[in-house]
Amino acid sequence: MKKLIVLIYLAAGFSVSAQQLVARNGYIGFFSKTPLEDIKAESNQAVAAVDLSKQTLAFAVLAKGFLFTKELMQEHFNENYNESDKFPKATFNGTYTGTVDVTKPGTYTVNVKGAMTLHGVTKTIEVPATFQVESGALTGTSKFELIPKDFGIQIPSLVREKIAQQISVAVQVAFHLSN
Repeated sequence: MKKLIVLIYLAAGFSVSAQQLVARNGYIGFFSKTPLEDIKAESNQAVAAVDLSKQTLAFAVLAKGFLFTKELMQEHFNENYNESDKFPKATFNGTYTGTVDVTKPGTYTVNVKGAMTLHGVTKTIEVPATFQVESGALTGTSKFELIPKDFGIQIPSLVREKIAQQISVAVQVAFHLSN
């Protein structure tokens, strides 16, 4: 886990200051819905960092940290689709646009753009996100769609009808604000 945090700092070019926040228990979940089967996986082990002064952010999550509703789905994900031994983590490194005032409680809509690396393939994505400031915390959330084939993930024809062509992804991470 410590290596993952160091990786995020290096990838995002962070240096230590009061404008940088780190969380070690961010949530990332994904969902595939088809008429034949629903697939849901979640991890509460995402590491995230945000630099409020530079408006940069970074995430990393270990693929084997995702828990599925069915054990066999988890096994297939790690061995066949994500090839988690070969590609152990997914990362995001980017920036956000929009104003976020952590001294004022409220909800702030931002746009996030950056490099998503999944299954060894890096793609630029741009997604809407929300920052919520309340009770001494900054919570970031986003929901967006990813296409497995864009990241080189091959779905065998035998199960193609059971896995959606677009996967819904949800991210939520809370950062403690220092006074």
